[in-house]
Amino acid sequence: MNTTAPATASHRPPAFFADAIRLARKDLLIEFRTRSAFLAATVFAVLAVVIFRFTWDPTAIPAFDLAPGVLWVIFTFSGLLGLNRSFGLEQAERAYDGLLASQMSRESIFAGKVLANLVFVAGVQALTLPAVALFFDLQVGSAWGVLIGIVLCASLGLAAVGTLFAAIAANTRLAELLLPMMTLPFFVPLVIPAAQTSAVILRGQPLDDALPWFKLLLAFDLVFVTACLAVFPFTIEE
Repeated sequence: MNTTAPATASHRPPAFFADAIRLARKDLLIEFRTRSAFLAATVFAVLAVVIFRFTWDPTAIPAFDLAPGVLWVIFTFSGLLGLNRSFGLEQAERAYDGLLASQMSRESIFAGKVLANLVFVAGVQALTLPAVALFFDLQVGSAWGVLIGIVLCASLGLAAVGTLFAAIAANTRLAELLLPMMTLPFFVPLVIPAAQTSAVILRGQPLDDALPWFKLLLAFDLVFVTACLAVFPFTIEE
């Protein structure tokens, strides 16, 4: 009778969130100590901003038309640098087997990885957003809060999709090649409404003009996060 109690308790919501936060904290501490992926993503982001800035002709394309595309190209590809190492941390010394053998549910493993990836991506974005605004002389003003909310909503979907495919690609020899090939087609439904919503904000148009795109972004977020959470337990090997 009592032997099943720990297993049942481990799947209660408090344990789910506690396990997810514990795993995310572990991944972020490792990244904080090495800073390898974060520095690589940051260098890529800054370099991309500089290249776009000095190849941009302001007389041909207004800054508020070019900047949303620049932002989301950088966010997408810099995020892949972090997603690629998401499950690579556990590959050394077969730590991945220990993670699967632990009492953590598969769903909490997924949530923890998504949370760590979201924080990683948000850190890169926190440096990229001001850099783009500075280099392209964008007058964001009071719309900063709305723009940051849009970025975080899209980043949640990107992190969920990327985490799922990072788990699938982790045990293959060509993980670095397979991950972008698998994720980029699924990033498109998230990036397009995010870029369109960002463009409306940066042009200074009324927020009502961005509402249809924002609703589409939230819908894709809900679908992708729910689907990835449901599929993830079937994609990892014992």
